[in-house]
Amino acid sequence: MSLMITDECINCDVCEPECPNEAISQGEEIYVIDPSKCTECIGHYDEPQCQQVCPVDCIPLDPNFKESEEQLMEKYLVLTGQL
Repeated sequence: MSLMITDECINCDVCEPECPNEAISQGEEIYVIDPSKCTECIGHYDEPQCQQVCPVDCIPLDPNFKESEEQLMEKYLVLTGQL
C-alpha cells in the first residue's frame, strides 16, 4: 500500500525531505503523498522514513492503494531506473 497523510498533519515539514522517492509535497492545506511514487521506502529502508519522523503519527497506510511488497519493490525498481 501507499501511505497517506491525514488531516491531523501540523505542517511541520519534517516528512518531505525524508522521502527517498520525493513522493511527499505540500498540498493546499497539508502535506500529501503521491501514491504513484510511494513505495513505503521498500528498496531504500526497512521502515517508512516519514512515519519515523512524524511527531503526530498522521501517516497511515492508504486503503485506496493496496499493493503487495512485490508490487512496491517493482515500483521502486521502475522509479530508480533499474527496470
